[in-house]
Parts: sequence; C-alpha cells; structure tokens
Amino acid sequence: MYQRAYERKEKFKNSFRSYVDNYFGITKYNSSVKTEILAGLTTFMTMAYIIIVNPLILSTAEMDYKAVFVATCLSAATATLFMGLIAKKPFGMATGLGLNSVVAFGLILTLNIPWQIAMGLIFIEGFLVFILVLTNLRELVMHAIPQSLKMSIGVGIGMFISFIGFKLAHIVTASPENLIKFGDVTNPVFIIAALGVSIIMVMMALKIKGSILYGIIITALIAVGACVVADYFHVAFNLFGNPNLPSSIAPLASGMSNLPQTFDGTLLELPNAQSLSTIGHLDIWGALSLSFVPIVFALMMVDFFDSLGTVMAVGTQAGLVDKKGKLLDIKKVLAVDAMGAMIGGFMGSSSNTAYVESSAGVREGGRTGLTSVVIACLFLVGMLFVPLAYYIPAAATAPALIIVGFFMITMIQKIEWDNFEEALPAFLTITGMTFTFSISKGIGFGFISYCIIKLALGKWREVHPLMWVVSVIFLIYFIFVSNMI
Repeated sequence: MYQRAYERKEKFKNSFRSYVDNYFGITKYNSSVKTEILAGLTTFMTMAYIIIVNPLILSTAEMDYKAVFVATCLSAATATLFMGLIAKKPFGMATGLGLNSVVAFGLILTLNIPWQIAMGLIFIEGFLVFILVLTNLRELVMHAIPQSLKMSIGVGIGMFISFIGFKLAHIVTASPENLIKFGDVTNPVFIIAALGVSIIMVMMALKIKGSILYGIIITALIAVGACVVADYFHVAFNLFGNPNLPSSIAPLASGMSNLPQTFDGTLLELPNAQSLSTIGHLDIWGALSLSFVPIVFALMMVDFFDSLGTVMAVGTQAGLVDKKGKLLDIKKVLAVDAMGAMIGGFMGSSSNTAYVESSAGVREGGRTGLTSVVIACLFLVGMLFVPLAYYIPAAATAPALIIVGFFMITMIQKIEWDNFEEALPAFLTITGMTFTFSISKGIGFGFISYCIIKLALGKWREVHPLMWVVSVIFLIYFIFVSNMI
C-alpha cells in the first residue's frame, strides 16, 4: 500500500514538473526551474526598492503610507503574475518610478486633483493603451522602429539605470556648478555601495552563478553589521537615510541608532481595513472631464514608450526575439503591460509598468514566465514583512543596477556607428534618456532626428509611415505637454 502511495506521489510530481516545463517552455529556452527561481529572486531584489519608495512619494500627497505599501505589493504581484502566466516572459512589473511622482506632485499637490481622480486618470490611460494593443497599433509602431534605434534604446536604458545606480550609491551627487559631481567618499552609502560593486565584480569574474543576487544579500548583511558595530562605538554610519543623522562618518548622538527605527520586533503584519483602503476607490467618472485630456495624453506618451523601450531592450538581452529582432508574443506582452496600468489605478498605487531591472534576472538566466511568477510571489510575501523591507538599503541594490547597466550597454556594438544617418539618432536616443532622466523623451529625440535626417537626404520613403506619425506626435508632446511630465 505504501509503495503504491509512493509511486502515485512520484508520478504526480513528475507529471507536474512536466506540465510546468511545457507550459513555460523551460527546456525549450535551455533553462531550469532552479535558474528561473534564482532569476526571479534577483529581479525582485533589484526592484524591491519600489515597495518603500512608492509609499514615500504618494504619502507626501496625503495618501495613507501603509495602504499604498500594500497596494504597491498587490498591484505589482497581480501585474507580474499576468506577465508570467499570460505573456510567459521574465519581466517584473511594478509602479513606474517617475509617473508616481507626477501623480503625487504634479496632479495631486500642484493641480489639487483628489487622489481618487488621479488614479482614475491612470486607469483611463491604461485602458486607452490597451485598446491600441488590441488594434495592433502599438505592435506596428514597435516593428516600424529601425534596428539601430532598437539597439540604441537598449543601450540608453543601460546608461539610464547605471546612472540611477550611481545616484542611489551617492557615487555621483548634485552640484550647483556642474549639475553632478563625484560623491563624498566619507558618506557611508558611498562606502558600502562601492564595496557592493566590488563584491559583484569579483563573483562575476569568478563566474559564480547568481552573483548579482548574492552580491545584494552580502552587501545588505554587511550594511546591517556595519550599523551595529557603529552603534557600539557611538559612530554615525547613516546607511538608511535617517534625517536626524549626519550623512558622513561622525560621532553618534546619545540615544540614536544607525539602524532603521521602524522595527518593533513584529515580523508579520497582515493587511487590514486601513491598509486596503485605496483598493477600488478610484474615481473614473470624475476623471472623464475634457479638461483632463492633455494630462491623459501626456500619461499615455510616457507609459507607451517607457514600457515599449523596456520590453524591447530586456527581450533582446534575453534572446526572446526572432531573426528580425521582433519580440516573441509581443502582443501579449504589451497587453499585459497596459493592463498593469489599469491594475495600478484600480488599487491606488499608480501605473504599473515593465521594469528595466528585469535585466538583472535575465542576466542570471531567467528566460520564461516562471521567473515572473516567482517575482509575483515575492511581492506578496514582501507585503507581509513590512518592517524587514527597511533593512535592504539603497547601497545594497545600487551596485546591481550599475552592473546590469554595463551588460545592457554591450548592445552598442550592434549600432552602425560608421553610418551617420543611423548613428546620430542612436546617439541622441542614448544620451537623451540619461540627460533628461526620461526613457520616453530619449526615444522621442531619436525618432525625430532620424526622420529629419532621412528627409534632408531625400530618403524619406525609407522611413516607415508610422515613424512619421509617431515623430509628429512626439513633436506635439514636446511643444505642448512635455512640461507636465
């Protein structure tokens, strides 16, 4: 009897493994369940900062911090799960950093729009983009983009996220004279982040699989350990952004600690009525005002091209493209991405979008939707461990962004640099993303310059008609509504 029970159990396990393999195509993409799980962990660790950053931003607009925290986790988990189960791609999704600032500072605080209506605008924007996907227009635009611009978008995003990494690491800081400058080497964030970059570099040089994830974990442990030691010796080592502590190494005031002050010994915090108060409270009817049309258009432009650039770049890096460089199952990917905006608006966390940090998981071997399923599960778990989330400082995740940026920049070799009419638009795309701190604006620079050069050379027929249409839309966007976002 026990033997038959054991055989049934083994048969079920084998059939389940076979089903998972066939559903996600794990063997087809030369991956494994272990690799996909590791990739999911890696991507989650690099994008987990949004769990803390998004509530901080939206709470400045008088939204409830814990409610936004829970909404951020739930909406990211839902959108990413759809990406894994429907599109079957290794793309993590969460609240778009940038659009959430627009919602908080541009819509709610500056224009005095209630947050419920602001979330309604996000939902409407996502719905309109979803319609564009169903009509194949979004996919047609993607396929109309020349190969050189596709590559430059990936390189530009690599530069962009590396810059974010350097900024989070305080390796570069603001300067009134030169805009940016080299950071303060006595800043604890600088010290730990530089150590983190070194740890990841060494592990990658030694070809240790999972080096980015391990680097984040090791760096976070070192950071917490350094704070404990600094507390013991009464030295300020402010890694966690405590506004009451100096930003460089200095004597620690009596009664102060370098560790996050939020931990009270409670590990789990289940959602309650208060923490679920933003979900389903968007105001769509209030958002259906003609006065909001320019705002919806601006939101669409950013969401449309930010996510478009991201999935193209990460998909190319993962090898999930055909011989013509087209992303496989692109319609499903773009549909889920548009649904992510609607999910974010419905839950009150702002628009969800595909994250460029997915490159970290792709670098670790993630190739299928199982990676996204793992990310989604971790967002759900992260929702419960609110206090512990504060123990992963930016100094631990910033090194991963810097390293991932390097790998994305390697696509630069595929751009025809000896062909001026291809190279200059690519250059403007790459630099535009970083210098304007906007993926969509960098893409706009590339599109417009490409069309102008082709027109000047009398080669306007070589440009896909949709490129002309989109370039004109970008011009309208830059002239009339780009200052909004």
